[in-house]
Amino acid sequence: MKQIEPADYRVPQGKKVKLHKWPTRSRPLYKSPDHYEELRKRQIDELRDQQGKLYADDRHSLLLIFQAMDAAGKDGAIEHVMSGVNPQGCQVFSFKHPSAEELDHDFLWRSTRCLPERGRIGIFNRSYYEEVLIVRVHPEILASQRIPDCTPDSPQVWKHRYRSINDLEQHLHGNGTKIVKFFLHLSKEEQRQRFLARIDDPDKNWKFSRADLDERKLWDKYMAAYEDCLSATSTKHGHWHIVPADDKPNARLIIAQVILDALASMKLRYPTTSDARRKELLAIRKQLAK
Repeated sequence: MKQIEPADYRVPQGKKVKLHKWPTRSRPLYKSPDHYEELRKRQIDELRDQQGKLYADDRHSLLLIFQAMDAAGKDGAIEHVMSGVNPQGCQVFSFKHPSAEELDHDFLWRSTRCLPERGRIGIFNRSYYEEVLIVRVHPEILASQRIPDCTPDSPQVWKHRYRSINDLEQHLHGNGTKIVKFFLHLSKEEQRQRFLARIDDPDKNWKFSRADLDERKLWDKYMAAYEDCLSATSTKHGHWHIVPADDKPNARLIIAQVILDALASMKLRYPTTSDARRKELLAIRKQLAK
């Protein structure tokens, strides 16, 4: 079987992204459902071990960002990949339509409040990147933010936001936060099939709304916004990974391996015990043993 190489999915800094050149489906990394579960369990066990070191080491944090079109599988990927992680050391935040309070602040404010502290993993299911994606496709949202001298038809608006995002991620990186970003690359046909499945299954009807169909009509605009965003904000401080998402199990294996690769790059370790501390512990042990 083909080995999972995170670099195969990584967008190099400065590369102009053309999404039609990136596959939405790749050769399966598993031979059967049982083999998939075996690989997933192995990854989860390793992830659990790395999380323990991340917490004990207490020097770094990990921020995972997930962006995608509707029905691409973000929720399922987060659930399956992170299923073995200690929930005390991991938090998931989903960013919906901003509140009145959030609109009274800069576009990064609501997400920076949710950044992970040292030793922990933070997951953004959608993120501040919505401000250069959905806001770009729906410029009326930008108008509601009441930013002085800011018009949606000016390309400078998006360049300024890309710069703000890159500056933030560089700052976070310099302070110990490793940022890993995923774009789940779904084909339009696969989205159609998943929408149909949600309609046909009564237990999944709640997942579908008329608004999903309205957004689907803007597919080309979203792809253009994603291409500009991925091109402008994949940096050495926070690479984007374009994950083929038409095959959900395959996507989950890729995502898990990218996360493991990121954790390994931190060179995490359990704190070493000094001779004085070891002597103290042995003295305490002697008391407890009596």
